[in-house]
Amino acid sequence: MKKPTAESGAAVKKTAARGAAAPSAPAAGTAEPLGSAGAKRATAKRAAAKTTAGKKTAAVKKTTAAKKTAPAKKAAVVRTTTKKAPAKKPAAKKAAAKKPAATAGTAKASAVPPRNESRTALVRRARRIDRELAEVYPYAHPELDFENPFQLVVATVLSAQTTDLRVNQTTPALFARYPTPEDLAEADPEKVEEILRPTGFFRAKTRSVIGLARALRDDFGGEVPGRLEDLVKLPGVGRKTAFVVLGNAFGRPGITVDTHFQRLVRRWRWTDEQEPDKIEAAVGGLFPKSDWTMLSHHVIFHGRRICHARKPACGACPIAPLCPSFGEGETDPEKARKLLKYEKGGFPGQRLNPPQAYLDAGGIAAPPLGAPAPDSPARGAG
Repeated sequence: MKKPTAESGAAVKKTAARGAAAPSAPAAGTAEPLGSAGAKRATAKRAAAKTTAGKKTAAVKKTTAAKKTAPAKKAAVVRTTTKKAPAKKPAAKKAAAKKPAATAGTAKASAVPPRNESRTALVRRARRIDRELAEVYPYAHPELDFENPFQLVVATVLSAQTTDLRVNQTTPALFARYPTPEDLAEADPEKVEEILRPTGFFRAKTRSVIGLARALRDDFGGEVPGRLEDLVKLPGVGRKTAFVVLGNAFGRPGITVDTHFQRLVRRWRWTDEQEPDKIEAAVGGLFPKSDWTMLSHHVIFHGRRICHARKPACGACPIAPLCPSFGEGETDPEKARKLLKYEKGGFPGQRLNPPQAYLDAGGIAAPPLGAPAPDSPARGAG
């Protein structure tokens, strides 16, 4: 055996040094020793890869789950909305049920809904009502006693805020003492007040009638003018009073819009207007001008006898089939007959000196002031 030379020894040392500096890689399929740094790095990489893969998988699962649950959520929302919608309906019904209570004052009026009439149909119905009333009240007349235009204009002024009966019981004493405008113009206000006291508001009425008499004396020669524009200039005279005078003292057509007239034409749906001048215009357009005065008498007579403000006698009304407000009052015929007034109920009227036609129809003259009322037939007759 040869001894190693110096050269071969150096070569061996170099080879050993290279092997120590660069260890050889493990063979394929051979696990790296556990304690090595490379093994740690590899393990960390694999763990990171698994974590990343897990996150991606979780994200994919979440996205898929979200897509799957989205339609379900929408369906749930739809179902919830669909289910909740019917729950709101009873509330709406309750609100609707409360309406009649809120409009209690008009509940009866709406029991018979107004018809949607054309203008032509309204005119025909209105004129038919007037024809029917003309047959029921052929004796209709102004219910103030008067002998001349002066007495009529004074009586009409006094009729404010009282009944025609009370005026008719008061004016005989007034006209007996002051028969002409000149006489009344010179009257002592205190004496006139004593006469007019039963009519109410006697001081204001005294000022009006004395002022009216002075205007007639000073501006119209003691005569009542026959023109609307002149009449309304007189103290205490408005359009209603003027039309009463024009229609009944001068034979000139006019519509008298008093409280009865206003109430009835609204019940009949002739107009919805509230102001007297607008009611006058609306109703006047439904009739020939020649009918205006008697139309006023027919309507006012009916309002005083049958179609009352608080208790209309619907069951005894001759024009019930034409009335869209039928049912506001008593509909039972027997009970309704007990609500009739004046000649329709067998009671005295308002005039002390009524027309003969009224008496011939069964009407009874009113008693003078302070006199007892004459005996009347049993209530409900007539």
